[in-house]
Amino acid sequence: MSQPSTPPPLCTGHAPWLAMSRRECLNRMALGLGGIALADLLSRNASAATAAVAPLPGRPALPGLPHFAAKAKRIIYLFQSGGPSQLDLYDYKPLLNQRHGEQLPDSVRGSQRLTGMSSNQSSIPIAGSPFKFSRYGQSGAWISDLLPYTAKIADDLCVVRSMHTDSINHGPGVTFMQTGSQIPGRPSFGSWLDYGLGSTSDNLPSFVVLLTKDKRGQPLMSHLWGSGFLPAKHQGVRFRSGADPVLYLGNPAGVSPENRRLALDRLRELHEHQFAGTPDAEISTRISNYEMAFNLQTSVPEVTDLKDEPAHVVDSYGPDARKPGSFAANCLLARRLAERGVKFIQLYHQDWDHHGALPGSIKKECLQTDQAAAALVTDLKNRGMLDDTLVVWGGEFGRTNYCQGIMTANNFGRDHHPRCFSLWMAGGGVKPGLSYGETDEYGYNVAKDPVHVHDLHATILHLFGIDHERLTYKFQGRRYRLTDVFGKVVKDLLV
Repeated sequence: MSQPSTPPPLCTGHAPWLAMSRRECLNRMALGLGGIALADLLSRNASAATAAVAPLPGRPALPGLPHFAAKAKRIIYLFQSGGPSQLDLYDYKPLLNQRHGEQLPDSVRGSQRLTGMSSNQSSIPIAGSPFKFSRYGQSGAWISDLLPYTAKIADDLCVVRSMHTDSINHGPGVTFMQTGSQIPGRPSFGSWLDYGLGSTSDNLPSFVVLLTKDKRGQPLMSHLWGSGFLPAKHQGVRFRSGADPVLYLGNPAGVSPENRRLALDRLRELHEHQFAGTPDAEISTRISNYEMAFNLQTSVPEVTDLKDEPAHVVDSYGPDARKPGSFAANCLLARRLAERGVKFIQLYHQDWDHHGALPGSIKKECLQTDQAAAALVTDLKNRGMLDDTLVVWGGEFGRTNYCQGIMTANNFGRDHHPRCFSLWMAGGGVKPGLSYGETDEYGYNVAKDPVHVHDLHATILHLFGIDHERLTYKFQGRRYRLTDVFGKVVKDLLV
């Protein structure tokens, strides 16, 4: 009787898969399918981005952009973080002084929710402004005596007194104003402009961020100037005060510019080879960033060196203009960046969050910002740049007309107020000498011509020749835009 045949060994050199257990086989199959899916996703991302490194100089706009003739070529956004009190700066309400110390009527407040900082107060007394308001310029704009320099340029300003927002706290409020969403992760305004309109400079980024040095207040996180789901090359580049405005930009000791150039050329070849096999948009972004960094090594020292600025120009920005990192110095640097083709210059100035001790605190902030902001507008105008440069001044929301905490004869504070606040714009196609919108006599609600944050974004994009509903980016199956699914252009603000 023949013996039963011996089963083949589990492991042979010709069939290694026979040695696998069922669990191991399934694991390897899952990895293979995951790799196929990942490759497909990467190819989709790459098709939505530039397929190769954009040629220098500059970077072209998306096909079809701008959608129509633009009035603005660049924007300088002077963001005042913390919520400046509109009732002490731009929105004159004499009734508050007449009824100072009285309780805010329930009919005025309505169903407006209060923050946790004042919701437990048994009393919410009306707080009039201790500062004098006067009319300025041919436009007759009401401006507080806290802003004597801004008052001199009243006829250049388009003051919007009817802004309103959805956010009552700083984190979502600042994020909303900068990205069009209260939740971090969306592209910033500057990133959208860079994505849509490209760059006109080969040695400076088109989106630069400047923060006032040594300021207190709510933290300003990098997502405010981040690119979100857009390719990383569209994020803002922060310039710092000091010897190294851009971190890690300088060559290490012993490395010459020639050696750096040779190294970058070889690195570019490796990246291009990698891109040919794996068309990941971030690879092309990496090449572009290396090239930009090389160019920044000469352009940044030049643009930050004020030795070629006439003394009278520097002095016009105020006594702090020669202190690197001050708001005044950043305003002057913003003008220099604008001259050199930077499209979006974002300044942040903190410490407007005056829950207490408002009279003294707001004076200090105005001393730091008033002269420089006005000088920036005047400087641009003198150079013939204001017509196509949009300057924006404002915060994330306003302040309440009632006192937070205990009111004394000489002191009080104001809580956050999203229902209405003020900002101003100048140049870039907005109407000069215009005061737009009204709040009620208590300065608590918008009474006429409301302007939402989405409306502001839509209007600014319009000034750049962009239809806000058509500038989109597909991400996770949905086409996103800066204004989400809202917003309308406020044409009354435009020339």
